[in-house]
Amino acid sequence: MSWIILKIIFISIIFGLSLFIAMYSTYAERKIAAFLQDRLGPNRAGPFGILQPLADGIKLFFKEEFIPLKADRWLFLMGPGFFMITALMTSAVIPFGPDITIDGKSFSLQATDINVGLLYIFGVVSLGVYGILIGGWASNNKFSLLGAIRAASQNISYELAMGLSIVALVMMSSSLSLKEIVDQQAGWHWNVFYQPLGFLIFIICAFAETNRAPFDLPECETELVGGYHTEFSSMKLGFYLFAEYINMFVSSAILATLFFGGYHFPGVSSMDPGIVKTALSVAVMFGKIFFFIFLFMWVRWTLPRFRYDQLMNLGWRVLIPLAVINILVTGAVILYKMM
Repeated sequence: MSWIILKIIFISIIFGLSLFIAMYSTYAERKIAAFLQDRLGPNRAGPFGILQPLADGIKLFFKEEFIPLKADRWLFLMGPGFFMITALMTSAVIPFGPDITIDGKSFSLQATDINVGLLYIFGVVSLGVYGILIGGWASNNKFSLLGAIRAASQNISYELAMGLSIVALVMMSSSLSLKEIVDQQAGWHWNVFYQPLGFLIFIICAFAETNRAPFDLPECETELVGGYHTEFSSMKLGFYLFAEYINMFVSSAILATLFFGGYHFPGVSSMDPGIVKTALSVAVMFGKIFFFIFLFMWVRWTLPRFRYDQLMNLGWRVLIPLAVINILVTGAVILYKMM
C-alpha cells in the first residue's frame, strides 16, 4: 500500500511539474519573442514580469464561459479535457533521473517503467488528435472544423515518418524501454551520433505533431481566425493552450531521452551513486529539455509558415522515404557488424 501511495505522489508531482513548466513556457516564449524582435516582453506583473503566467491563468478562470448555440454541448466540453489528459499521460514513462536510494530503499524517478514505453508514447500521442477533432467538430464552425481536419491529416502524415525514424533506433537498441535506451547512452554514446538522420526526421515531425510553427496550419490565424479552438473561451481555451506547451515539454524530454543520453552526461554518469549524482543527473536532463524548448521557440519566431501543400509534400515525399532509407542503411550496418 505504501508503494502505491508513493507512486501516486510521484505521478502527481510529475503532472504538477508538467503544468508548471507549461505555464512558465508561455512566459519564456513571450520573452524570447521579445528578444528576437527587440522588445521588452512582459515586465509589469512582478519582477521582470515573472508573475505574468499567474495573471494570465487568473484571467482565463474569470473570463465568460461561452458555448455556441448550435454546438454539441457535451463534445464541446469534452474536447479540451481529452486533449489535456492525453498530453499529461505521455510524461508517465519518461525517466527523469537514475534511481535514488534512501535508507536502503531504491526509488525510481520514472512514474512507471514499462518494457514497451516507446509504444505507449506513440499510442497516447496518436489519441491526442481526437481532442482537437472533437473540439473542432463540436464547435459547429466551418473554420474550426477545417482546422481540426488539418490537424488530423497533419498528425497522421507525420506520425508515420516519426514512427519510421524510431524503428532504426530500436534496431540498434534492441529495446522499447526508455530507461534501457537511456542507460545504453552512458558517456558519449548518444544515439544522435549514430542516428543523425533519424534525429533530424524526428525533430521535424515533433514540430508538426505539436502544431508549432512553421507547421501550425491547424490554427493559423491568417486563414482560420484561430483554427480548431476559435469558439472556445475561458479555461476550455486555456486547456488547449496549456496542452500545446505540455506537448512541447514532453517532446523535448523524448528528444533528450532517445537521442541525447537522457540524464547521462560525461563525468556525471561515472560518479558514485548518491544524492549528489542523482541531483546532477536530473539537472542535466532538464538542461537538455530546456534547450529543446528554446529551440522550439527560436524556430517559431524565425521561420515562416509552410503552405499546406508544402507541409504534405515534406511529410510524404521527403521524410517517409528518408526514414525508410535510414532503416535499410541501419539494417545493413548491423548485419555487417554481425558477420
